[in-house]
Amino acid sequence: MAAAEAALSACLEALLGSRSHANRVFEILELLQAEEEEVVLSAIRTCGRLFGAFLEQGELFVGQLPPEEGPLPESHSAEEKYKIWMRHRYNSCVNCLVELMSHESFQIKECSLCTLMTFVELEAKHPLVKAEWSFNFPQELLKLVVKGLISTEEDSSLLISRFQEYLEHDDVRFFAMKAVAENIGNVMQKTKEPLPVYQKNAFTFVSSISMPGNESEIKTFLVKHANREEWKVSKLKEHRRAFERMWLGFLKHKLPSSLYKKVLAILNDSILTLPHMNEPTLMIDFLTVAYDIGGAISLLALNGLFVLILHHNLEYPDFYKKLYSLLDPSIFYVKYRARFFRLLDLFLSSSHLPSYLVAAFAKRLARLSLAAPPDALLMVIPFICNLLRRHPSCQVLVHRPGGPEEMPADPYVMEEEDPSESRALESSLWEIQTLQRHYHPEVAEAAASINTALSEMEDDLMELMELTSYEIFDKDLKKKATAVPLEYQRVTGLFGQKNDVLAEYFTLE
Repeated sequence: MAAAEAALSACLEALLGSRSHANRVFEILELLQAEEEEVVLSAIRTCGRLFGAFLEQGELFVGQLPPEEGPLPESHSAEEKYKIWMRHRYNSCVNCLVELMSHESFQIKECSLCTLMTFVELEAKHPLVKAEWSFNFPQELLKLVVKGLISTEEDSSLLISRFQEYLEHDDVRFFAMKAVAENIGNVMQKTKEPLPVYQKNAFTFVSSISMPGNESEIKTFLVKHANREEWKVSKLKEHRRAFERMWLGFLKHKLPSSLYKKVLAILNDSILTLPHMNEPTLMIDFLTVAYDIGGAISLLALNGLFVLILHHNLEYPDFYKKLYSLLDPSIFYVKYRARFFRLLDLFLSSSHLPSYLVAAFAKRLARLSLAAPPDALLMVIPFICNLLRRHPSCQVLVHRPGGPEEMPADPYVMEEEDPSESRALESSLWEIQTLQRHYHPEVAEAAASINTALSEMEDDLMELMELTSYEIFDKDLKKKATAVPLEYQRVTGLFGQKNDVLAEYFTLE
């Protein structure tokens, strides 16, 4: 190890001292492929110092780089030929560092990433490509860094988290979003099937990007410009456009099923509810596809659609029809039950919903409750009562003249998928009356509350939504038993009768 460090130090000194030792750069590049971790780390650091100095000193060719193979035109001077040659060595170093970002050692990955970002900063200050003053950011180099971060073979979430400090620069974040969108397009267009590892890494990257809230917050740049007002990267609208294209490019491809929940959770909470996109309604296609998957994913997709309806004036007439179709017996047993009913309560919170719609939801929940466990019933009965409080016109389901006993049959059509055709408003909540004879006393008591006039104050459902059957059982065990009446005659036989034929064999002492 000491010999390798000495050799690297000697090469660095020679290369910085005289151009006549230019070929010694190969000794440094060769050690980037060494097997010993410490040797590779030393070689990376040496490359950083060498090419960092060359960038600052103007030792690399600036402009359209001629191909390495083949003779150079006679018009190039000896100095230009040297700079062209050394520029090719710099490109080889960059490619090696990008490959090392997939090394098994995280230290090597991290050192490679930091060295590449140092090159990004130096190229920003000393451009290698002649371009307009406002676009001299080293985008091609940043694209290679992004390519190394979004691996197709291994989880790179830890390396992406290390990259976060660089995203604090507004211009780095802006061009990184563009690079991610381009990378996803290049990789995913080659296949129609999900790439779980790659798409997980891509999601980790895109979900880690925090957008500025207003244009005044865009003030931290890696590349300095005198006339910032005319620079595209200083415009919030351009950042939103890049953010929008990045997310749409990621979401237009089929995702692994395990990724949908994570995507929808951050999409609803951190993107649709905040003004990060110029046109958030463009997400409707993804949300519609996600709904068709079923289960919790459908619920989260409906939450996203609800946000678009509420905050972005989206017209989606099938929203409540889709929500209604999610009400099936499984909702009382799934692990996301509490979240489901919180969102259902939110979706049905408006007092402007038509009576037939609210009645359909109340009736369907009441019918499903006949087969629900006690912990779910203690939540769903107050839930139905809250719906009746918000919509007094639906209280006819409880106080229908004549009551359900005079109905020849329940007109409600349970199998109907359209709530407007279910005839719920013509029915009654006889199911709640049935639950008044439930075996669990608390359920029977909750169901009996519907017989009295409902108070204006809604029941608080937050604690009830988290209630579990274990908690109910534990609560029942801790109850103190009250005095109960006993039979005054002593039981002597198995069946409690005096002359029981089994009395002489089964005598209770």
